[in-house]
Amino acid sequence: MNLPPFYPILDTDLLARRGFDPTEAAEAIVEAGARILQFRHKSFFSRDVFAQAETIARLCAGTNCTFVMNDRADMAMLLDAGLHVGQDDLPPAAARRLITDTRLLGFSTHNEAQLREAILEPVDYVALGPMFTTGSKLNPDPVVGLEELRRLRHLTEKPLVAIGGITRATALDVFAAGADSVAIIGDLLPDTLSRRALRSRTEEWLHLLNRQNKQGPDS
Repeated sequence: MNLPPFYPILDTDLLARRGFDPTEAAEAIVEAGARILQFRHKSFFSRDVFAQAETIARLCAGTNCTFVMNDRADMAMLLDAGLHVGQDDLPPAAARRLITDTRLLGFSTHNEAQLREAILEPVDYVALGPMFTTGSKLNPDPVVGLEELRRLRHLTEKPLVAIGGITRATALDVFAAGADSVAIIGDLLPDTLSRRALRSRTEEWLHLLNRQNKQGPDS
């Protein structure tokens, strides 16, 4: 599959701390041209949160943007969305039975052993990280780093999404080490957060990674 090189993740807890609405954030990101968007909500999934996810799913459906739910296979089924699961979530094989072969399925890994196991799972892509120190998780796994990414890249032919602490300053190095896509959480949000600023930041990311694709990983 052709996974977009820029993989933005809407972390609702992070947006709440910044006082910014996830729906408005999604609108800015999609309007800027993102082709995939993950909705990540780690706390209680209330009716209001579902309404937000439903609105964002409709927004993505009306554009050329794949909508992905983090963790929740039930919500992915209700919203006709892709699904991304982690090591402590529903096993990928069980998730695949629920969402069927028609929907995108991704799986997080954090080390060589987990990556080797992921090769055997019915997933469309594998995420590996954290690449660098990250503040998006309370108890993050040990940093993987670029050298380990380069060493492990050959283990799978599936698209590999690098995640964790990646910024505009480090993204091209991550691609050079073998990633097919970069998942961005913290560096997606500008210091002064507004719809216009978020759209501009998304456009900056897209310009950076589109230029990378044209030049190739060894340029």
